[in-house]
Amino acid sequence: SPKATTVPRIPPTRLALHHFDANYSLHLKDLWPSVRAGLLCEQKYGALFNNFASVDHVAQELELLNATDFVSEAPQKAQRLQQGAAAETSPPLHASLSSNIKCYTFPKGDITRFRPARPDTLRLFDYYLLDAASLLPVLALDVQPDDFVLDLCAAPGGKTLALLQTGVCGHLAANDISISRTKRLYQVLHSYVPKEIRETVRVTSYDGRDWGQLEGGTFHKVLVDVPCTTDRHSVMEEVNNIFHKRRTKERQMLPMLQLQLLMAGILATKPGGKVVYSTCSLSPLQNEYVIERAVEIAETEFNISIHVEDLSHFRTLFQDTFSFFSDCRLGELVLPHLTANFGPMYFCKLSRS
Repeated sequence: SPKATTVPRIPPTRLALHHFDANYSLHLKDLWPSVRAGLLCEQKYGALFNNFASVDHVAQELELLNATDFVSEAPQKAQRLQQGAAAETSPPLHASLSSNIKCYTFPKGDITRFRPARPDTLRLFDYYLLDAASLLPVLALDVQPDDFVLDLCAAPGGKTLALLQTGVCGHLAANDISISRTKRLYQVLHSYVPKEIRETVRVTSYDGRDWGQLEGGTFHKVLVDVPCTTDRHSVMEEVNNIFHKRRTKERQMLPMLQLQLLMAGILATKPGGKVVYSTCSLSPLQNEYVIERAVEIAETEFNISIHVEDLSHFRTLFQDTFSFFSDCRLGELVLPHLTANFGPMYFCKLSRS
C-alpha cells in the first residue's frame, strides 16, 4: 500500500498568506495586521454607472440607500478642506479631475451590498459592479477629447468600460493575450455599450509584450493593468490561484512580465503621451521596482526620457473613500481596510517627454 508519509498538500490560499505574512509585514510594518484582516474579509464594491443606459431613476434609488458618487463628490469635499487649509497650497483639486465617470459607493464602515445589475429598456445594464479602487488608474489616465487610447491588458473589461464611460475616447484599442478572457470583454461591451459605440472599439488578442513592435508611438494614453499576484484572490480562492505549486515559475516570472508589458506600453505612446501602470498587489517588487526599472531601460536602451508624475493629490481627493498607503515611493497604493475594503490597487503615472 502507498506510504502514508506523503507531504500534506498545503492549499494555495495558505501558501499565499504565508508568503504575504513574510513579505508584507516588512513592507507595511505595523499596518500589515489591519491590511491582512481586510484581505481576508468580504471585498467592498462600487457601482460604475452606465452612462449609455437610461439610468436616472437608478441614481435616485442608490442615493436613497445612502450611496454616493465618490468621483463627483471628491472635488467638492477636497475644496472645502483646501479652503480650511493655507491658501497657497497646490492648484484647486477639482481642476485635476474632470470626468464623466460616475461610481456609487457606500460610505466608510457601511457594508451594504448593491443589488445585481439589471438591464434597461434597451437591454443595456444599469451599472457594473467592481472594486471602486480599480477606477483610480482610469481617472489618473485623464482621457481628453479625441485621445487615442490603448488598454493593453483589458480583460475582463471593467477598466475598458470605464474608459468608454468618459465619452471622449477618439479611438480605443482593447487588447488581452487570453482569448477566453477576451470573450468576457466582448460580453461586457455587449451588455453595457450600444452597438454604434461598441463598433469604435478595436478588440485584439495579441501578446501585449509585442505591442511596441506592432504599433509604436501611436497613442496619447496607455493603460497597462498587468497580471499580478492578485493578492485578494490569492488568499481567498483556490481556483485559478497563482500560488498553486505548479505555477511557482510563472509567479516568480511576474515582475519580468510586468516590466515587459510596461515597456511595450511606453513604446506604444506618442512623445508627450501618458502611461498608467496598475496592479492589484501590495508587492513593491511588482509595483515601484517595475516602475524604476522601466524608467531606467527606457532611458538607457531606447533613449526615451520618462517622468514619474506625482499623484499625491489623489490621496487628498479620495481620502474619504479609500485607505491609502502614505509611504509609497512612487505612485499610489490603496490598502484594504475593514471600514473601506477596496483594493489592493497600485497605480503610477508616467509621461513620455
